[in-house]
Parts: sequence; structure tokens; C-alpha cells
Amino acid sequence: MSAPSKADLEASQPHAPDGRPASASAPKITRRGLIGAGMGAAASAIPIVSRAETTSDANAPPAIPAWQREPGAPVLSPPYGLPSPHEAKVVRRPRPGKPPPTNLAALSNTPLQDLTGIVTPNGLHYERHHAGVPDIDPAQHRLLIHGLVERPMIFTMDDLARFPSVSRFHFLECSGNSSPTWTEPKPELTVQDTHGLLSCAEWTGAPLATVLAETGVSPQASWFLAEGADAAAMTRSIPLEKALDDAILAYAQNGEKLRPEQGYPLRLLLPGYEGNTSVKWLRRIKLGTAPFETREETSKYSMVMPDHTVRQFNFVMEAKSVITFPSGGHTLAAPGFYEISGLAWSGVGKVARVEVSTDGGMSWRDAVLQAPIMTKCLTRFRLPWRWEGGEAVIASRVTDSSGYVQPSREALLKQRDVRSYYHNNAIQSWGIAATGQVTNAG
Repeated sequence: MSAPSKADLEASQPHAPDGRPASASAPKITRRGLIGAGMGAAASAIPIVSRAETTSDANAPPAIPAWQREPGAPVLSPPYGLPSPHEAKVVRRPRPGKPPPTNLAALSNTPLQDLTGIVTPNGLHYERHHAGVPDIDPAQHRLLIHGLVERPMIFTMDDLARFPSVSRFHFLECSGNSSPTWTEPKPELTVQDTHGLLSCAEWTGAPLATVLAETGVSPQASWFLAEGADAAAMTRSIPLEKALDDAILAYAQNGEKLRPEQGYPLRLLLPGYEGNTSVKWLRRIKLGTAPFETREETSKYSMVMPDHTVRQFNFVMEAKSVITFPSGGHTLAAPGFYEISGLAWSGVGKVARVEVSTDGGMSWRDAVLQAPIMTKCLTRFRLPWRWEGGEAVIASRVTDSSGYVQPSREALLKQRDVRSYYHNNAIQSWGIAATGQVTNAG
């Protein structure tokens, strides 16, 4: 994309509510007010006008702001660091609509629209519980490994900490993420509402394969059961090959011990698999020759197919992407240049390509993928875009390292019945009105 023309620069200056340019007394855009935003080998210069340049704020340069006139908060106030009070609105929220019968078996969504990069802060990681969050003393917690093993063993947290550890970045996505978009789009939904059961972190722990080697795996074993220590005793059957591949017995997240709502003191982490299989508060692993057919894999987490049959064990979260800015709930202040940004991921491997459409899918352009690009991890993508001030529909679609391309909702519904509920990885669109208001377009 070439550098913006004189007309582009004029269009990007502040406008009055009726669309007319702001007063001629407003500061002029200069080269020093431009920043580069790359797209492939080309770059676009984007004019930036700060609030200080357009207002008579008493705290704006060259005046000395109020916060510079006296010492600030002392060290260790508070002892555990907190976000600025000006970010108080950046919080997890429940999905809108009818509240669940109890907040013990409930969920909370990550505010994707307010985050940058790919890492989700621990305090904003989405939650999904079946019987509340247990208060577990790590000194008393134990992990039992039994079944088809040569040496059934019980491990303490100290025992597990002695094993060689790994730290890897992986996304975690609830299989019910985006379930509100299976039906006709609700314009008021934000990306937190539609895709907020998604987070990404650095997970640290012992490889499950290493710990299983200590117990000696029987040649007959092909599945294992993971059980949590919550009051629901959450259980899932998992193919043993996943345990021997990249499964982690995780006890830390983003450099600190797991939060209670994320499974403290121990959880199973199965990269790329649906979130419910990464059992929290892990207390037991049993090896067997077949799935254990527990409640969570018979009455839940299955998918209805077009022929009305039901498919079990839909482990892998297939490639998916979503634009987080601009997205539902945002308002573009004025016509001009903006950077479209979003997230892409795949439970199969790496993100290979992300395309963005600004005309409702009639044409697509390649977005820039922000490094690092890691396997089974969120990838941030960006695309410079000039909004002309009219109506627009924006969307993204990802291609992963296996060649799989994210489908449209119409294409997905040819493969699944709308009653599937789970694993909705269809393309998400956002509508932009001439006023700049952004709404959910399905």
C-alpha cells in the first residue's frame, strides 16, 4: 500500500459530528505525526492526532501535569501489583442473556477487545466451572496414577516439581466458545460475548509422558481417564497418544503458580484440545483400553451431525480467527486510517495465513502475522485500512499449517447440525455503520 495522499491526510483529521472538518485552528498533520504500519513489503503512514493537540487540557505539555507535582505511591503499595484504576472496565464478564441457575456451574469471558499481543493476563483468563472453585492446600493435594501401569503411584506437588519441567505458550478454548453465533446474529454482542471463552498463556509443568514413564505404561493401554478434585469430579477420557505427545501436568501460568480458578495447584494441559479436557485440580489418572464413557462425554461435548447422528470425542479445536478491533461495541471516531487487528489459532499446528475482507467477503487481503508464530498458540494479525466513512462489513479467515481454511457459517452448517452447540469455528463478521458504530453481523 502506498503512503496516504494529501486527501487521505485531510480525511483523517478530526471531524465534527455532522462530518465537516474541524476548525481550521486545529494543529496541522506533520511528518512527525505519522507512524508506519507495515503490510507485506509495503507500508502506510497513519496520521495520529493526540487529545493534547486538540484541547486546552491543563495537564497537556508544556504545562506540568498534576501527577508530576508530588511523589507517587510508594514501593509495595499494594504488595501484589494491580492494574491502573483507569483500566477498571477491563474485566471478565458473564455471557449476556439469561443467567445460569447457579454461579457455581457457570462461566466468565475474557475481554479480547481490550487486550494486545497474544498473552492473556492471569486475572483475565476465562473461567468455566462445574461446581465452583475448590480451596485446595497444595501440601495435601495428591495425584494418583493407576490402572494399566506397572507401578501405581501417588505423587505430591513436591514430587512433581522435581521432574524436568517445560514452559510453552498455548491457547485454551472452551468447546462452547462462539455458541451464541450458531443462530441468527444478535447485533449487540461484542467479541467478548462471542469469542471470550478463549485465552492464551505460558504454561509450566512436567511433561505427562515423563511422569508416566516413572509408573511404566502397559502395552495394552490406549486411553486414560483424567479426574478433577472439584465437587463435580470432572472426568474426561483421552487417547493415550496425546499423553505421550505434548500433554503437560501444569502447576504454573505466566510465571506464577496457577490461580485457583485455573486449577491450583495442578491441572492437565492438552494443547489444541477442547478446554474441558484440560482437567483442573487434577487428582487422578487411570489408564485403560477404551474410553471410560463418563457423564461429560456422553451427555455433553458431543456434536449433532446433519443426518442427526451424534459424534463423540471431538477433541481438536479447528482453525479459527476473529477481528478484535474494530469489533462489536467499538465506534470509529472519524473516517481515515485504522489498523484492523485480531487473533488466529489452530489446535492442529501453526497459523500459516490470515486474510481480511472489508467488503463483506467479496475480496480478501493478506494480513501481517505478528511474531512469534507458535504451534497451538494465538497469533496476532494486523492490516492497515482506510475507512471511507460508509457502511462496511469486515471479517477474517485463517489457514493453518495443515492447509485447513476457516469455513463460513453456511459451509459449517453443511457439516454440522445447528444443534451441535460446540466447536463453532465459522468466520465472524462485524458491521460498521456510517456513524462509525460497530455491531455483530454474524
